[in-house]
Amino acid sequence: MGRISDGEILSGVVVITSKDTVQHQGISLTMEGSVNLQLSAKSVGVFEAFYNSVKPIQIINSTIEMVKPGKLPSGKTEIPFEFPLHVKGNKVLYETYHGVFVNIQYTLRCDMRRSLLAKDLTKTCEFIVHSVSQKGKLTPSPVDFTITPETLQNVKERASLPKFLIRGHLSSTNCIITQPLTGELVVESAEAAVKSIELQLVRVETCGCAEGYARDATEIQNIQIADGDVCRGLPIPIYMVFPRLFTCPTLETTNFKVEFEVNIVVLLHDDHLITENFPLKLCRM
Repeated sequence: MGRISDGEILSGVVVITSKDTVQHQGISLTMEGSVNLQLSAKSVGVFEAFYNSVKPIQIINSTIEMVKPGKLPSGKTEIPFEFPLHVKGNKVLYETYHGVFVNIQYTLRCDMRRSLLAKDLTKTCEFIVHSVSQKGKLTPSPVDFTITPETLQNVKERASLPKFLIRGHLSSTNCIITQPLTGELVVESAEAAVKSIELQLVRVETCGCAEGYARDATEIQNIQIADGDVCRGLPIPIYMVFPRLFTCPTLETTNFKVEFEVNIVVLLHDDHLITENFPLKLCRM
């Protein structure tokens, strides 16, 4: 099933295959869309008030009757449908997103009701929703970075760190979700041998309400861009495609937020781990 946006029509066919004629009490289609919020283990019990704000947020819920009660012939029956995508009240049609603590999902369910003795039949299918593309041009926001022992945050024993100098740039931290994140990195000098350099894409999901928020960062994907003790002064390309469904345009609402970050992770031979974090803003153009 393709990708659709608000106001568009979801069309397709319901296929019923049977060896014999089928007696039924009506066939209906139900379109549902909701945001499901979940609390991480560390947040449960911290905020009583959460339990109200963590209820699923319904975006769409509508049913159409396709076929009135009757009989279907044996063999294959195809029933075409067109279902307009209309949001409930003032709700927003958020983009499909499969996260850990925030899930935005849209489904189409077909129900065939049958008499008391026969079991009702149900088939569900997910369809993907894309948010409406933003108008205008995206202003690139290039970032140059320099990483040395002095620039690192949260370092307990700075003196014990081997000396190193890593420079580089990201082409933009304002990213179009359908285009890769690009840039380059150069290890200018490092006393210790480099073991590995990785790009880590992170989702930051926030659920909550006025009483408090639970904010959880989890890894989406990790891409190794260099293996072993790289040549000093050699530009290493940074290139990462944003995975479909596991990323969506950056989203901020009253009850939840979905944001993204990228970490550049350099592992040195004595197991020193150097991490530089860059918040990203994703949008669909």
